[in-house]
Amino acid sequence: MTHRRALSAGTALAAGLLLLSGCTDDPVTLAYHDSAVPAGSFRLVAFNSCDDALGKLKEAAKQYVGPWGFGGYPVPEARAAAGAPGAPGAAADSATNGKAMPPTTGGTPDYSGTNTHEVGVDEPDLVKTDGRRILTINRGVLRVVDTASRRMVGAVDLRTSADDPVQWGELDLLLQGDRALVLVPGTMYGYRGDMPDVVGRMGQPAPTDPRKVSGARILSIDLSGGTPSLAGSYTMDGQLLDARQSGSIVRVVMRSGPRLMFPYVQDRTDAQRLAANKAIIDAAGPDEWLPRYEITNGDTTTRGRVDCAAIARPETYSGTAMVSVLTFDLGRSILSNGDPVTVVADGDIVYSNGSSLYLANDQRWRVVAMTDGVKAPVIAEKTELYKFDTGGTGRPRYVASGAVDGHLINQYAMSEWDSNLRVATTVGNQMSTVYVLRQQGKELTLAGKVSGLGKNERIYAVRFVGPIGYVVTFRQTDPLYTVDLHNPAAPKVLGELKIPGYSAYLHPVGDDRLIGVGQEATDQGRVQGTQVSLFDVSDLTKPDRIAQFHLQYGHSEAEFDPHAFLYWPATGLLVVPVNVYSGRQPDGGALVLKVTANGITQLGTISHPWLTNPDEKLPGQIRRSLVVGSTLWTVSGSGLKANDLTTLDDIAWIPWR
Repeated sequence: MTHRRALSAGTALAAGLLLLSGCTDDPVTLAYHDSAVPAGSFRLVAFNSCDDALGKLKEAAKQYVGPWGFGGYPVPEARAAAGAPGAPGAAADSATNGKAMPPTTGGTPDYSGTNTHEVGVDEPDLVKTDGRRILTINRGVLRVVDTASRRMVGAVDLRTSADDPVQWGELDLLLQGDRALVLVPGTMYGYRGDMPDVVGRMGQPAPTDPRKVSGARILSIDLSGGTPSLAGSYTMDGQLLDARQSGSIVRVVMRSGPRLMFPYVQDRTDAQRLAANKAIIDAAGPDEWLPRYEITNGDTTTRGRVDCAAIARPETYSGTAMVSVLTFDLGRSILSNGDPVTVVADGDIVYSNGSSLYLANDQRWRVVAMTDGVKAPVIAEKTELYKFDTGGTGRPRYVASGAVDGHLINQYAMSEWDSNLRVATTVGNQMSTVYVLRQQGKELTLAGKVSGLGKNERIYAVRFVGPIGYVVTFRQTDPLYTVDLHNPAAPKVLGELKIPGYSAYLHPVGDDRLIGVGQEATDQGRVQGTQVSLFDVSDLTKPDRIAQFHLQYGHSEAEFDPHAFLYWPATGLLVVPVNVYSGRQPDGGALVLKVTANGITQLGTISHPWLTNPDEKLPGQIRRSLVVGSTLWTVSGSGLKANDLTTLDDIAWIPWR
């Protein structure tokens, strides 16, 4: 979902987040605690009216816009909008991938699910299975394969035209029973269409129909007839950030910006360009500013717009981004309007354990603000955290907010355990800290922290397993830290292991083993290719690497997207996709390893052919792997392959022709 949101923090454009269901005169005040977090408070309130919402959004955006539009260097007033220096602006983790999923019907074989952060909380990915069938999407075509006969039993082309971006985007799937969702990323910003004679600052011609809702899409797929068919669609202005599924309930997080075109005109000064951009902002109406949506179920299409009176704002914001949390029920045959919850903010990372959903907003737009090529006053890196109650089936309910210094590398840097939120951050690639936050009323307050991890380094991987945290930092060597979080008020580092290279993803194996996937490196920090490490963490004061597999010149998608990682505990099978850059062209395949209590051995590799269709070349780079019964399946851009789980002998090849 890049999209591959699993490890991407992205570039933040705005700050602050709160859910309020409507206008209110009773603002919520949240205070920061602890000297490590900027002192002060910020007020989170709803707008008083639609006119009030639009007016304040425009004023904030005009302070942030520059001669080249949003995302460039802001004008001097942006410093005031950003705030002066110092102004604030459950169960233990384990991956479902490592467990056999329960059968959905009698006789369904054991199968591996998507490798996810939390048990019972599914995450979107390019392939899904329920044991009876495999669904995967490639180049805009959804295909269904029967796992028993090993044949493709249906396909649906989701492209609406020859140039539909669906065929190029990184699409993801969610599955429940006979209903699937296809998630189409979209883009953050759209453009006004009232200037057909002007080419935009990124070279895009203005769209011919500015009234058309265009952006992220959610496509509902009906599987009940044996073959897939498109049952409905939901389109919202903006970009898909992420989604989580618990049972049949799906929470989709969208991010949107104003749909404005800032033209590039020759022979203008920066002051003239800035004045023209502000005039464009002033002229924009609600349809250019507020997220719109369009729903199609069968032959019926309805349109709507997020209610401006239900949008909340903090005291400090840029006005250039909003986040909407939508709710859909895969148990229903039609798509609803998503009952959007919208806030003036730019979310970066989503984490959920089912009952709670957290959004992290790192506010780097404030840190890097510049004016006329001169850096603005230094503002400490800070990530704001917002907690929503998602334990029910209805609209998420905002419950608390808090903040920590630094930025998060990905969703694995957050974990809720025993009602406390653990967060691992790095400040300026110089030092890392693990925080424990406790909810008190509407606040996420600091219960405890431990700092000083990886001085002059940054975090490369985090994994929380119950009351224990594992943190990897790297610059030249790889310290693996073990952190005791039993006492939230006094977390402490128990042990440290320094070895060359680093792990970019950590996966728990039982109570005393940890698998790491990353890069081997020289003593000077120069990477040397994919490495898989097995750590003994039975003694947390003395973590030890007891086995290592190194593939020279290799790189694995599992290093930055854990969905590409497969561990099957029944046999100790470990599969990761790899690219080996030994020549001009990379050789890609799947590396198959066996992990025992004390070692790692290579069982073999699996490869797919590259195929050439009349109008395209289909890459054979393997992206995913999954287990169904006694069969290992691998997925690439050219097809789906079945191999014997024990011998790795080829069984079937299903090409995407």
